[in-house]
Amino acid sequence: MNDLETIFTDAGGEFKEPPIAISHKLESIKAFLFDWDGVFNDGRKDHQASSGFSEGNAMGINMLRFSVFLSHGFNPKVFVVTGELNPSAIGLVEREHFDGAFLSVKDKVEILPVLKDKYALQPEDCAFVFDDILDLSLAEKVGVRFFIRNKANPLLIDYILEKQGCEYMSGHNGGDNGLRECCELIIGLNGNFQETIDNRVKYSGKYRDYLEMRNIIQPCFYKATEPGMEEFKPVT
Repeated sequence: MNDLETIFTDAGGEFKEPPIAISHKLESIKAFLFDWDGVFNDGRKDHQASSGFSEGNAMGINMLRFSVFLSHGFNPKVFVVTGELNPSAIGLVEREHFDGAFLSVKDKVEILPVLKDKYALQPEDCAFVFDDILDLSLAEKVGVRFFIRNKANPLLIDYILEKQGCEYMSGHNGGDNGLRECCELIIGLNGNFQETIDNRVKYSGKYRDYLEMRNIIQPCFYKATEPGMEEFKPVT
């Protein structure tokens, strides 16, 4: 763990809890939640409120899922949680066979009843990668929090630190693959980074088993309505 801590602090990351404590928390995590804007990208949008993603981040999430599969024998649930109805987010969720996406969500704790009722997930079963104010209500509830740093909001960083609002703060921002950094950290904390990468490089039987299980997942999409979340089928 000491070498892992040095590697990530040298890259600018900050541990708000010791790595061993975060590792213990991750052992009970069954789902990963990802904000979109500012996490998969630098937060810029086009005139249709769409924003993209990098393949480096997509690969990071895939390897994170495979790492959990190798460690625990199951695919963790994976969801995007965003305040916009974003075509790029929908496309990635479908391509990578995430379990789903929550779209147009202004108060992100509204997703918790759906996670409980449909996926049997309690808040403490979830890890959350986030970057901004709209994410804080959900971050307060979940089991593990990874905050994507943005040097342009030092007062928000201080606020989150004062509130003990994350276990780890990335050294890189969303536009510079801070999400990939968090994914690699989690794999490292799982203790199987080399095993994960070796199996992917060799396209091993273990990786093919994981991929077969991953690719049968049909994502579900939800959007915020009054008074709660509504499942819908996006037009792509």
